[in-house]
Amino acid sequence: MMNFLDWFKPGIRIKRWLVMGALGLSVFVLGVSKLLFRGPVFGAYTFMLIYMVFVGIALMYGSLKLGFQSILTLVSGTNNTSSTNRQRIGDLLYEQRLLIRGPRVVVIGGGTGLSTMLRGLKEYTSNITAIVTVADDGGGSGKLRETLGMLPPGDIRNCLVALAHTEPVMEELMQYRFSEGNLKGQSFGNLFIAAMSGISSNFEEAIKKMSEVLAVKGKVVPVTLEDVTLCAELENGNIIKGESNIPVMSLENKSKIKRVYLEPDNAAPIEEALYAIDNADCIVIGPGSLYTSILPNLVIKEITNRIKESSAIKIYISNIMTQPGETDGFRLSDHLNVIKKHCGDTLVDFIIANNGEIPEKYYEIYKNDGQNMVEIDEENIPRNIKIITEDLIHIKNNLLRHNTKKLSVTIMTLILKYFYPYNRRKILDYYYLSERIKDKKREVK
Repeated sequence: MMNFLDWFKPGIRIKRWLVMGALGLSVFVLGVSKLLFRGPVFGAYTFMLIYMVFVGIALMYGSLKLGFQSILTLVSGTNNTSSTNRQRIGDLLYEQRLLIRGPRVVVIGGGTGLSTMLRGLKEYTSNITAIVTVADDGGGSGKLRETLGMLPPGDIRNCLVALAHTEPVMEELMQYRFSEGNLKGQSFGNLFIAAMSGISSNFEEAIKKMSEVLAVKGKVVPVTLEDVTLCAELENGNIIKGESNIPVMSLENKSKIKRVYLEPDNAAPIEEALYAIDNADCIVIGPGSLYTSILPNLVIKEITNRIKESSAIKIYISNIMTQPGETDGFRLSDHLNVIKKHCGDTLVDFIIANNGEIPEKYYEIYKNDGQNMVEIDEENIPRNIKIITEDLIHIKNNLLRHNTKKLSVTIMTLILKYFYPYNRRKILDYYYLSERIKDKKREVK
């Protein structure tokens, strides 16, 4: 962003219009003051003063118009200041104003589900904070964690790319995975974050610098800067260490997960995450793997305590399918019961769940992998929690995903209906968001 003095550099074409405007204002003020002092006396001198007033007005008008055109040229990078170009710039400015005034949304989780949802939310607001787990120890992230001693960058990278406002080629570059050599299986984005971490004072600063490079709408923060290990106690009493090992060993032991916890168990959350929760309009938990993406954030006590104390509306996004080794046979109420067991509270006011049907050929593939649709057992859900059901099915590359546009519309509608009406300071924001939702609903249809 340009600072104040940058506007006075040569070639910006702003100084001349500022001088012209200042001259016009001076002539206008001089003419008006002389007229007021002279009183109702007509003559050549009076007409000269009136002429000065109109000249001053003309100079000020001209400086404003031409100065604005110079700014448009500067912003758009072209000398084309036609009505079409001005309309485009106007639309961009209006769009930016909508996003700046958008609701303050905190999303908590990790994995593919979280980054998928973020792509939809960024169409409504730039006030997004994604709080991401750092317990991943598998794949490329695990290798970097082991060799460089850094926090795992994979989930962070996915969220940064999801919130980025960049050209498609940049997104492709960040997600590119090497297919040969020592870097086989490693993504360029992970290596970029690793390099950024190397030239930064800590991992948090590295993410901020990465966000600037990618022009991220919002913030992505790790839940903690400490090197934590996710552990699970199975129902048979066995202890499994390492996020990537938990579902595998649960299946091998034929024993369900009893609880998960972090080592060390006193990991401190970063202040930016706590601040975001304290000031949120809406807190969204999920979607994502219950035991390995969501709970690693919630078992940090201070995070859970701040969520409980927050006046924001709190929403849980249910997964569409169960996950082998984690939520086999789980119904919707089972997800809530697990959260309550770990956090002492269900935490949420609303649940958004899928009620759409999966095409048979895709459903069979998932069933063969031991996955089933999460059943909505409304009768077992506490009455103070409202269930919102939508057809959220979206097939991408033969994989089931949440329909990010529908999901985002549903979340924003809940904010509009249940948060803004109870906050007098949000009257203008209510109008902006309602108009935005109307526009986006047309796109979804």
